[in-house]
Amino acid sequence: MRSKRLYSGLMALVVAAAAGCIPDVPPEALTLQPESASLRRMQTRRFDTTNEGELLQASLGVLQDLGFELDEAESNLGLLVASKQRDATDALQITGKILAGALGGAQVPVDVTQRIRVSLITRVISASESTVRITFQRTVWNDLGQVSRYDTLDDPELYQEFFFKLSKAVFLEAHGI
Repeated sequence: MRSKRLYSGLMALVVAAAAGCIPDVPPEALTLQPESASLRRMQTRRFDTTNEGELLQASLGVLQDLGFELDEAESNLGLLVASKQRDATDALQITGKILAGALGGAQVPVDVTQRIRVSLITRVISASESTVRITFQRTVWNDLGQVSRYDTLDDPELYQEFFFKLSKAVFLEAHGI
């Protein structure tokens, strides 16, 4: 019983000490950056429908056409999450690995695989319109099995291509074609 109290007391002391080591959150961490608005505009489109079910169905069809597999769906929330695995090898990294090996035998990791993950949310914004917002993220692993990169893809052409195909799919879905 006494050892339990001693253990509990030590744990409380450790937690209190650890809590005191947590740095304050800098104010700029909670401030939207100027590029946030332009990124959100690139990721969002309006559609002349309030039928979120049709929007989700059309979005899923486009994602599947692009090679994504559905990971999660919550139609009541207007949410889709999908992903796909792709090769991530880069000729420049491989050349660097070969040169490093030839010059001194250093182990230089190279990227080998990546997982592209998509999050899509629909939202009714008026009596006649809804929005679709999509984000593309990428996680890259190297040949040592370590994550070498994690980033949000912000190529405008990627988003333009998706929304162009989605516009066509929504039109076809609305007209039963």
